[in-house]
Amino acid sequence: MKKITSKTLLAAAVAVSVLSACQPDGAEKATIASAPVYDQASAEAFVAEAEKSLQSTAEFASRASWLASTYINMDSQFVEAKASKEYTLQAVKFAKQVKNWDGVALDPVVRRKLDALRLGLSFPSPDDETLAGELADIGSKMQGMYGKGKYCRESGECYDLQQMSNILAEGKDPALMREMWAGWRSVSPPMRPLYERQVEIANAGAKDLGFENLSVLWRSNYDQQPDAFAADVDAQWNKVKPLYDALHCHVRAKLSDAYGEDVVPKTGKIPAHMLGNMWAQTWGNVYDKVKPENSQQSYDLTSLIVNSGMNEMGMVRTAEDFFSSLGFTPLPESFWERSQFTKPRDREVVCHASAWNLDSKDDLRIKMCIQKNGEDFQTVHHELGHNYYQRAYNHQPYLFQNSANDGFHEALGDTVALSITPSYLVSLGLLKEEPPVSEDLGYLMQMALDKIAFLPFGLMVDKWRWQVFNGEIKPADYNKGWWQLREQYQGISAPVARTEDHFDPGAKYHIPGNTPYTRYFLAFIQQFQFHRALCETANYQGPLHRCSIYNNKAAGEKLQAMMAMGSSQPWQNAMEALTGQPNLDASAIADYFAPLKVWLDEQNEGRQCGW
Repeated sequence: MKKITSKTLLAAAVAVSVLSACQPDGAEKATIASAPVYDQASAEAFVAEAEKSLQSTAEFASRASWLASTYINMDSQFVEAKASKEYTLQAVKFAKQVKNWDGVALDPVVRRKLDALRLGLSFPSPDDETLAGELADIGSKMQGMYGKGKYCRESGECYDLQQMSNILAEGKDPALMREMWAGWRSVSPPMRPLYERQVEIANAGAKDLGFENLSVLWRSNYDQQPDAFAADVDAQWNKVKPLYDALHCHVRAKLSDAYGEDVVPKTGKIPAHMLGNMWAQTWGNVYDKVKPENSQQSYDLTSLIVNSGMNEMGMVRTAEDFFSSLGFTPLPESFWERSQFTKPRDREVVCHASAWNLDSKDDLRIKMCIQKNGEDFQTVHHELGHNYYQRAYNHQPYLFQNSANDGFHEALGDTVALSITPSYLVSLGLLKEEPPVSEDLGYLMQMALDKIAFLPFGLMVDKWRWQVFNGEIKPADYNKGWWQLREQYQGISAPVARTEDHFDPGAKYHIPGNTPYTRYFLAFIQQFQFHRALCETANYQGPLHRCSIYNNKAAGEKLQAMMAMGSSQPWQNAMEALTGQPNLDASAIADYFAPLKVWLDEQNEGRQCGW
């Protein structure tokens, strides 16, 4: 999911000119340094110099980051850390100057660019070369730890994350699953002191930029007051929580039936290793154990892909064709030459899927270790959504080359993935005909196990970080605070004892990778808003979950127009341009999953739900 673009690397330094003044006629002339003037003209000059300087600095840092992700070794990490240090120092110095125009009447465009400069750093350093270098080193080290992480038994047999995840996904041996779950989390304890120090430095950097702490900085990036944004997020969660609670209740009951009450209890929390995913963030791998009885699935996407003979590159070509069908221009040839599609045999890489624009023009790439399965087929469509979004706004001024808010970028990719419906698969020739309506309930269950199950996880990751940043969760309670939130929001429990000797947050890529996570929660709300609006534009008639916008130029035109806005306007304007209304709204989720909610409520009669 992670998206890295050169836009995220905002850095420059600019000098304020010193003017010379003259004494009145007849007096001795002298050069006098006048006080800087902070007005519209000086702000425009400041921003112009910034945008001129940003691109080369950001591009170098992006390329260094690409190198460190696709060739993990001491040298690549050194280069990445050095590039990150130089960029961070420039960015902080530059961002700190923005306060000179606080309270000055400026036109909205210049003001928005100044705000982008101040809010462009997720982990800002104070204006100190030593601290900037330390911050960069920490970030590079933690990502390297994650990328190289393995669990090795006493016998010497070792497993990487992909292998351990596959064991959890197969769901055959609860004891082995528990071992793999705990084994992956043996990678992260060494990150703990590094992360504590990173937070200390970055909080100081946030204060230098005028924010109380890093939590306030992160929550200020949504065209709303920080507390109002947090309240809106909570309000949207409360709208979908009844659906999640119903899903949790049913899944727990069926897993208990499948494995026995000694493995999964009939009441209370679900053991985290039993949900088919290393972080219990999506539950799609337990579908066969919780699916509606007598539900017939006439096709399996993974089987369709394998049986078709489609290889990894073919999966990417198919995703490109989806966008071409909407009227988008095909990707540049450099995309195919420079992307990482599969895991190399000769070196360590970060396999976590991500989409990149390294030069803010057309050096578009994805980085994946694609496997020929249905999940990665959807992921490829998602990642290309990032790339097409990046290209759509590359004509904008540099500071506006981003999505309307960070959730939009993720939502765009997932909106496309929502159109991977049976009708789309028929269009590709993977299916002969659409399955009957009787199969819809099973399809909706599959979607809910991924989409609805994810929502509380998408919310609590940054809830934890916000509380860490503002001091509510002290360093001595990092793991305790993590599990309190996981239990509260997800209703899951650790399968083995956890103490403060562990650092389970670090076992999730986005923590050592320093990627804000609320974007994913927002995206899982926004994608259904986008999907509903685009299906209406396509004049689709029928259940929302059966709609695909494939080959619909009208939907593509509307999507392109929103994407081309970049971050040049408040995200509410972009939302309105696409959906007709400006607010975040979870009602589209209720529309999409309405038949499933009715069925779940029927199944849960007589069960003790909640935890």
